[in-house]
Amino acid sequence: MIPREDITALVLAGGKSRRMGGRDKGLLPFAGGELIGHVLARIAPQVGAVLISANRNLEVYEAYGYPVLADPLEDFQGPLAGFLAGLERMRTNYLLTLPCDGPNVLPDLAQRLARGLVEASADIAVAYDGRRLQPVYTLLHRRVLPSLHAALSAGERKIDRWFPANAWVKVDFSDAPEQFDNINTPEDYASADAGRLEA
Repeated sequence: MIPREDITALVLAGGKSRRMGGRDKGLLPFAGGELIGHVLARIAPQVGAVLISANRNLEVYEAYGYPVLADPLEDFQGPLAGFLAGLERMRTNYLLTLPCDGPNVLPDLAQRLARGLVEASADIAVAYDGRRLQPVYTLLHRRVLPSLHAALSAGERKIDRWFPANAWVKVDFSDAPEQFDNINTPEDYASADAGRLEA
C-alpha cells in the first residue's frame, strides 16, 4: 500500500461558483464553521500533507494553516489547472484531489483510491459512484505531470478526456454514493442539513 505520508491532499476551491451566484463555496457557513474547514478536518488525518487550490480570498484560506495555490493558468481554467498547481508544488509522490463543496469525506477515501491504484499498477485512480465517474475525486502519481502539461498546452480542460493519456483505473464507490453529494446551487446549500451531509 501507499503510505499515508506519501500522499498530499489538494482541496479544490478555485472555481468561479457560477451556479452559486459567484459566492466562494469554500467559505460558505457550514456545521459551525466554513465548508472548506469541514472538508479539511476530514481529509487531513488521511494524508501526509494538505494543499488548498484557490483563486480568490487567498488570505482567508491561508488562515487554515495550509499552503494556498493559485492556478498557474489565467481566467479560471478549471480543475486541471488546480491539478497542475498541486503536482508542481507537492513533495510527495501522490496527489489526492477532492472538492471543497463535498462535505462528505469517507474516513478511508485516500486508502480506497490508493488500493485501487496499486492493484491496477496505474498512475491515476478515479472514483466511480456506480453510475458515473467522479473525476475531481482522484489519486495521481507525480509521473502524470508531463502528460498534464501536454494536455493543457493543447487546450484540454476536461479532466476525463485527459485520463486516457495515462494508465488509469476507476475505483468502485457504489457502496457509498453519499460521498459525492455536493453543494453546487443555492438550493443544494439550503437543503444541506447536517443529518444528510455530515457522515
